[in-house]
Amino acid sequence: MIDFRSDTVTRPSREMRDAMARAEVGDDVYGDDPTVNGLQAFAAERFGFEAALFTATGTQANLLAIMSHCGRGDEYLCGQSAHNYRYEGGGAAVLGSVQPQPIENETDGSICLDKARAAIKANDFHFAVTRLLSLENTIGGKVLSLDYQREARAFCDEHGLLLHLDGARVFNAAVNSNCDVTEITRHYDSVSVCLSKGLGAPVGSLLLGSRSFIDRATRLRKMVGGGMRQAGILAAAAQIALEQGPLRLHEDHDNARYLSNALSELPQLEVNPASTQTNIVYARCKSGKSAQLRDYLAKQDILITAGDPIRLVTHLDVSRQDVERLLDGVRRFYLA
Repeated sequence: MIDFRSDTVTRPSREMRDAMARAEVGDDVYGDDPTVNGLQAFAAERFGFEAALFTATGTQANLLAIMSHCGRGDEYLCGQSAHNYRYEGGGAAVLGSVQPQPIENETDGSICLDKARAAIKANDFHFAVTRLLSLENTIGGKVLSLDYQREARAFCDEHGLLLHLDGARVFNAAVNSNCDVTEITRHYDSVSVCLSKGLGAPVGSLLLGSRSFIDRATRLRKMVGGGMRQAGILAAAAQIALEQGPLRLHEDHDNARYLSNALSELPQLEVNPASTQTNIVYARCKSGKSAQLRDYLAKQDILITAGDPIRLVTHLDVSRQDVERLLDGVRRFYLA
């Protein structure tokens, strides 16, 4: 089965499975798991922060970040398309009593800082207190420029706001930007990083920030049920993902560009190859038959998600040969 639905479907490598079997473990709630502690120390240094926290999911990492930065009745600014606004169950509002203030994303995925400035609430007890700006990189496969992120940092400093990055695919952004990941993360007060997408770990994300911030997040992680016991079994695979996963992401980007260019040649699809910056390709089915295409490909052991547009994601379990199989299946569907 070839799966283009998301890079969350990656399977752990044999090396990861062996490391999990051999992992030295302890009770992480007591802070006694050496493999988790090692991962967190390595990650903090790698991303340029004082401390790191291993979490079960990216959703949990983002929730902990928002709740650590903001109190009940505070507000955070984010994009209308932001994952931590649209796709994380409203956790910040439901569990943290933190009000999101969404702002329409620009075509490049950024948030217009003039619009963000207008959304900051006045010092008036009628309004929630604006505490945080949350950005996402990549967002929908699009990469925020380094210049924009520098401007966002200056904007937050000017207005006394904290700055969080949902960096689930931040290494994809770094590869596209031809820079070390720290050239991105250095602008932020906190960063979440997913290890179980393109990096290939079976489970887990990281939250990074100052020591005092991570101390607050650790308390909140326990509160929301995220205290794991012998989590070193998972951290062992996460360590390999963090060390090795970024080294091959350019292959996913190359496969995505190849797929995007080939699909753009089909008159039945609307595809803009220039918009494929990382590992995500969008294709609009002009006939509206995306569900029929999905069902047709499924019979050939190829999985896609029907949508308008269709989103196709390349990852470590998708080879160039797999991309060719997908293209062949799409062509045959439209010739049928």
